[in-house]
This record gives sequence, C-alpha cells and structure tokens, in this order.
Amino acid sequence: MAQRTVLVVLFDGVQSLDVTGPVEVFAGAESHTPGSYRIRTASLDGGPVRTSSGLTLVPDGALTDPADDPHTLLVPGGAGTREADARLVDRLRAQAPRAERLVSVCTGAILLAAAGLLDGHRATTHWAYCDKLARDHPAVEVDPDPIYVRDRRVSTSAGVTSGIDLALALVEEDLGREVALRVARHLVVFLRRPGNQAQFSAQLAAQTAHREPLRDVQQWITEHPAGDLSVEALAGRAALSPRHFARAFRAETGTTPGRYVDRVRLEHARRLLEDTGDGVEEISRASGYGTAEAMRRAFVRTLGTSPAEYRRRFRPAHATS
Repeated sequence: MAQRTVLVVLFDGVQSLDVTGPVEVFAGAESHTPGSYRIRTASLDGGPVRTSSGLTLVPDGALTDPADDPHTLLVPGGAGTREADARLVDRLRAQAPRAERLVSVCTGAILLAAAGLLDGHRATTHWAYCDKLARDHPAVEVDPDPIYVRDRRVSTSAGVTSGIDLALALVEEDLGREVALRVARHLVVFLRRPGNQAQFSAQLAAQTAHREPLRDVQQWITEHPAGDLSVEALAGRAALSPRHFARAFRAETGTTPGRYVDRVRLEHARRLLEDTGDGVEEISRASGYGTAEAMRRAFVRTLGTSPAEYRRRFRPAHATS
C-alpha cells in the first residue's frame, strides 16, 4: 500500500479546528494502519502562524518545499480567508496539479475558488459564505445545503465539524469502512454523516416565526410528524385562513409549510433509521409517509439513497435493536 501524503495548508487567521479535526482523523487512520498516511503542515514561508482563536501553530515547512508533493492537499478555512493573500493563492494554484485530491474545510473553499480550482465543480462552504462564494465565483456551482460535496478530485465541506465527516469519508475510500469506523469510535463521533445531510436541522434551516401561533405550529409539526400536516389543518391550529397561514408562514420562516413538513418528516425518519431497529414500514408510518414506498421516494429524491441503504451506511454500531 502506497503511503499518502496529506499536506495541510496553514496561514494567519486559520480556524484551528479546521486543521486539527481532519488531522486527527488521518493520524488515527495512520495509527490503525501504519504506513497509510504521512501528515505534513506548511505555511507560505514556513514560519509559525496564529490561528483565529490566538493559538500559534508551527508548520513542518514552507509550501514551496518540493518534498511536500501531496496526495491530498487540504486547505482549512478561517478569518484569514476573508482577505486572501495573493501569494498564497498563487502557491495553491501552482501546487494543485501535483496533488491527486484537493480538499477544503469551511471557507478554505474561498481560497481554492480564488485560485480557479473550483471552476466547473460543484462545491459547498460554511452556510454564511455560500452566497459570497457564488457571487464572487460564478463558474463554481455552489450548493449551500450539504455538509460536504465530492466532485471528482475536489472535495469541499461546510462548517468546522464537517471537516471531520469529510476526512472520515476519505479514509473510508482509501482504507475501507472498518478503519474509518475504528477512527470514528476513537474520536467518539459517528462513522460519518452523509455528505448530502443538510447543514441545519429542519428547525434551524427555517427561521423561527415571530408570531406565537406560527411558532406553536412549527413546534407541533416537529412533535407530530405523523399527524395531519395539511395546510388546512395547520391553518386551523393557528386560527388563520389557509391562504393567510401559507403566506404568513413563508414570510416569517423563509419556506413554505409543505417544504417545512417534508424536512421534518425526513429528519424524523433518518433519526429512527439511525437510532432504532424499527422496520421501514413502521418508520414510514411514524414519520408521516404512510407507506414505505412514499418514504423511499422522499429519500431518493432528497438524499440520493434508499432508507435501507441509508440505515446500512449510517446507523451507529451501538444503536438499539
């Protein structure tokens, strides 16, 4: 097995967890499978950098070091990406062709995009910067929803902890599910969340309504995914006409009642698949789908996989049966 060099780029203002999260995953894989990874860190000139939280990181060398030709070039995010150093962007542009895999965590995608390395690729970043990434780099297909996106040799991830999820996915690809599972258990995290999992839960993805009746309806939907969640029934709970309710709900939450219900039901079904041994038919009824086929269609449409396959891949080993 060829050893893979993971080169992590450091710069002033880097987010420390964007660095240490993936590094711990790759280091854990190396400890379980010696000879699998060689981890290197590099700053532009080889000097120490100060993270956004005030920690000082001392790199192994400079980004220009020819000994650092990487298999995986990993670019973390942080406040230092807001005013990108042109020299760093140039160096990434020059370094990228020598790497088999380009990876970014959080706003590290902004640096890759500035170097033209995301052009023609689907990518994501932290939800707060997706609009900026799309606006500044129209050649990039920005998807604001998933926690990470893998498009050919380019992988991008959302907020800080999603870098761990992406790193686990890369380890699983390189070394197999068992090694990734061992690393995840050691770090006390799930094997990995699916990349197309939304950055927010349904409740966080939508805004919280200002008016109390609408807030109460949002909470009721969450607590009763199998209930009658038609616009007419929900409008009755809010003491509004269906038309007024639908208009007010969208104005205050940023989404339609139907889409909000869809998110809640999908999230509820995913939790049951991950945490219980209930059958698919039972889960489909408990989540408001009615039939297993209706739930399967919702999963394939939104997550690109069936409920059975989702459970096989993402149910933690300790889930109750």
